[in-house]
Amino acid sequence: MTIASADAVADGQGAAMLLERTRTAVDPQLRSTVETLPGSMRRVAMYHFGWEHADGSPAAEQAGKAIRPALVLAAARALGAEEAGAVKAAAAVELAHNFTLLHDDIVDEDVTRRHRPTAWTVFGIPDALIAGDAMCALALRMLAEDPHPVSAAASARLAACIIELCAGQQADCAFEGRGPREVSLDECVAMATAKTGALLGCSCALGALYAGAGEEEVAAMDAFGREAGLAFQLIDDLIGIWGDPDRTGKPAGADLVAHKKSLPVVAALASGTPAGEELAELYALPALDAAAVRAAADAVERAGGRDWAQAQAAERMGRAVEHLAQAVPDLAAAGDLLALAEFVTRRSR
Repeated sequence: MTIASADAVADGQGAAMLLERTRTAVDPQLRSTVETLPGSMRRVAMYHFGWEHADGSPAAEQAGKAIRPALVLAAARALGAEEAGAVKAAAAVELAHNFTLLHDDIVDEDVTRRHRPTAWTVFGIPDALIAGDAMCALALRMLAEDPHPVSAAASARLAACIIELCAGQQADCAFEGRGPREVSLDECVAMATAKTGALLGCSCALGALYAGAGEEEVAAMDAFGREAGLAFQLIDDLIGIWGDPDRTGKPAGADLVAHKKSLPVVAALASGTPAGEELAELYALPALDAAAVRAAADAVERAGGRDWAQAQAAERMGRAVEHLAQAVPDLAAAGDLLALAEFVTRRSR
């Protein structure tokens, strides 16, 4: 794959092309692996990925953006390897990611994903939960059975990552039981790093491992992905407040409705401003109607939460590039990774 031109990177076309090529390379492996699941679990997973309708008939929905598998393949290429050797690792991280999505939708009681009803609303909580468990096991088995020399190390790394992101999810849930002023910004950043940054870091590290990189290069790639992942989460949190429902497939202000203590929300609550106090009062209400959601979004913005999150996303991407340069001194060879990083911090859905 040729490195995306500067113009293509700037308008997102380069990243879109990378993601589409990733889907083409990884989806056959991903689908064939999912199809090995026993009946009811396979049906839930096939629906979740958009390959089947609820009744089991074929569907052609988008199976996700493929950002994490794209990072695996781009990291391998940046370090001089052929991407074909890392396809199983790329499919494994996508399975792990989608295991978390199935569980997150249950925990958050989200009723839509990718413009369709979530799996738990269609098949029930037990079946969706168990299908997620099975997908996690599939991801680890895929790496463990891969004949590649680094497969054991890759499987162990992914397992450790899954434990870390589960800890991040647990912290996120625990925040919901605490008062509006009881979650610090440092705690929120640590939660987001574990919940989102860990898997993006692991994706880049697996690509480096499959390229035969040394320990220092693998660690630098992991750090790149973690910082890019935190930038990704910052943007995702902004979309959770101001995203267009027609583009996100979720209701307007979904994170505010759920009283989520996302990064821009916690930054606003910690601002010491009158708007931050207004937001705290709104978050103390048991439920927010449409007018209250609009008021809360306005309060986050006036308290500086939106500007802070956007500035932090840019700062984290700067740090990410510094780490990347340690693994790939000639950044021209890492053009695809930079294109993906640019995409995740400039997306609108």
